[in-house]
Amino acid sequence: MPSIYQSIETLSREKGIDPQIVLDAVKDAMLVAARKQFRATEELTADFDERTGGIQIYAIRRVVEKVSDPDNEITLQQALKHSPGAEIGGTVRIPKKTEDLGRISAQTAKQVILQKVREAERETLYSEFSGRVGEMVNCVVKRSEGLDLVVDLGKTEARLPKKEQSRLESFSLGDRARCVIRAVEKAGKNAGVIVSRASADLVVRLFEQEVPEIYDNTVQIKACAREAGERTKIAVWSRDRDVDCVGACVGMKGMRVQSIIRELRGEKIDIIEYSDDPVVFATHALSPAKISRVSILSHPERHMEVIVEDSQLSLAIGKKGQNVRLAAKLLGWRIDIKSEEEKRQEVESQMAAMQVDGEPLSTLASYGLHEKTIQRLLEAGVPTIDRLAEMTVEEVLALPGINQKALERIQNAVTAYYGPPPGENESEPQESAPETLQVGESVTIEGAGQDDSAREASSFDHGETSPEAQEMSNENLEAGAQTN
Repeated sequence: MPSIYQSIETLSREKGIDPQIVLDAVKDAMLVAARKQFRATEELTADFDERTGGIQIYAIRRVVEKVSDPDNEITLQQALKHSPGAEIGGTVRIPKKTEDLGRISAQTAKQVILQKVREAERETLYSEFSGRVGEMVNCVVKRSEGLDLVVDLGKTEARLPKKEQSRLESFSLGDRARCVIRAVEKAGKNAGVIVSRASADLVVRLFEQEVPEIYDNTVQIKACAREAGERTKIAVWSRDRDVDCVGACVGMKGMRVQSIIRELRGEKIDIIEYSDDPVVFATHALSPAKISRVSILSHPERHMEVIVEDSQLSLAIGKKGQNVRLAAKLLGWRIDIKSEEEKRQEVESQMAAMQVDGEPLSTLASYGLHEKTIQRLLEAGVPTIDRLAEMTVEEVLALPGINQKALERIQNAVTAYYGPPPGENESEPQESAPETLQVGESVTIEGAGQDDSAREASSFDHGETSPEAQEMSNENLEAGAQTN
């Protein structure tokens, strides 16, 4: 095979791999074919013949005095025919005729060569592109395989899966596209370079290319969140106070950002000013909605609550929750959005849950109920005296830790609670006698040793009185006065 070395060099240049790797692959393939053709257990080796430019196969035999294994041993007399310097204990190489290899063996060798070359190509590809993940590359659509596209990167091909394509885009054969290298697969069905048009890194690379302030590191991109074909939020920050980070990205009359939007087929882009304060950053990230206030619920768990006006709730959430979802990705926080009305109802419900209807059970301690018994009732789910009073005797006895004696103490305490307050006198105070008499009232004037007629007092009617009756009343009063 005088032209095999030239073929190896040509194949190496096409695949971009080391010629020695291809040469080793050819040697291995020749050995596999030879073992399959000769069907022997002898040890074989392959070597490149620089004189003929071909590959020669040799059988390795050990030189011994007496042969016990004909496939691997040879006598000294026979060994000297192949190698004049042979000696006992050494080895000699006996050439094998490669012309004897059949068609099936040649096909086997071809498969082995192709497999070895593919493995070497993948290894070379991985070592070249594994360090370029996230880099933007220009490629040309070469063909389609189902829903996936195969693009040409120049030296090699790459795969653009359907999930890495924007829904706003469609490509035809020969179209040029800018993509980012998403991953490099070393093994598997889809081994090779994977490129993406849906990654957020593509937007970052486009801004780096369009905005000089980002390229020279005056303006930094802090975070980027994207839903391909829908919306992108990108947070930028300026290292120079005199440079407006948002204005630099937008450009004069929006020229810079419009160029990126055209590249992304009309995808909406929100440019947000970054802040180290998560409250301020959240206020910016949820734009265009106006935020009323932001509360940090848990800083270690990165959880916050955002309150907006009722009219701003739908705008803050966005279409199908897109606005708040992108803001949460941008911040790296979990965001709960509520309207003022929802927050008010939540606070009211929490306050109502904290309030327990009725007098607390601890009040019965003032009425002789032991603290341990009160604790047992509370643990059993009896929070108030009213709830305890509604329970039957059987229900109280069914509570854990309540026996008959405890039941009696509970009954006494509840009865004392609903009865009159302790220490209060139930008897009504006596009314004192009036100091003056009024018309129509009567009074008894008592005198010691006087008869009943002298102690009686007259009753006066509300109507007019006759002179005789008036005179009799005066006499009785004077008699009473003299008696006193």
